[in-house]
Amino acid sequence: MQLRDVPDWAYLLQEFDSLYRQSSSGGSKAIRSHRKRVREALSAVIDGNPELIDRQPQVKPVTAHLGRAFEIAARAGVSRLSRTLERVSHLLTWEYGYQSVPKALAQKYAYCEILGSIGPIRSERLILGFVLFAPNTVYPRHSHHEIEESYISVAGAWSENEMAVYAPGSMVLNMPGHEHRITTGEHDPCLLAYAWIGPDERLAQPGMKFSKVRKRLEQGI
Repeated sequence: MQLRDVPDWAYLLQEFDSLYRQSSSGGSKAIRSHRKRVREALSAVIDGNPELIDRQPQVKPVTAHLGRAFEIAARAGVSRLSRTLERVSHLLTWEYGYQSVPKALAQKYAYCEILGSIGPIRSERLILGFVLFAPNTVYPRHSHHEIEESYISVAGAWSENEMAVYAPGSMVLNMPGHEHRITTGEHDPCLLAYAWIGPDERLAQPGMKFSKVRKRLEQGI
């Protein structure tokens, strides 16, 4: 099958396109340029009507919080994206992306790719997906070599490098090599949409790993 054969997947890509077309750049030239690159890559994918890859749905412990995240998102400005994702939630493949994940984090984090080299919607130029965090989660410091990454808040409150609190509708841009750590609020899960832009070979093998930092730094001391 191809993208146009399964309207719910196509509608989900349309919602991503709307976010990166209509949301504010906040006056940032870097964010404005990033949004344009994502839109152009996404438009090429949609126009190409790509193959759909049959992936086995998979859950992780943190997906027990997904229903609550959808409830929170229904009251936010990105509720259309959330509702569209909910319609395909039974098809999502949740995973970790790291060869080694700390035991505590494995209970509180997972991501699902919806567009990329492994599918379910095939693309070599762009990766889109979602990451879900349980309440009171610390996602360790990491960076992405040659990959430009943006997050858009869908549900819940979170901070990056403890410098600000982001709410639904917020966008954060991490340039290649920028180290960042995510922490989430104490009471609700956090659902983020993300986009990755970079060289085809890097997107196919991103080599995800946590930064090597002192334990005291990871504890924010």
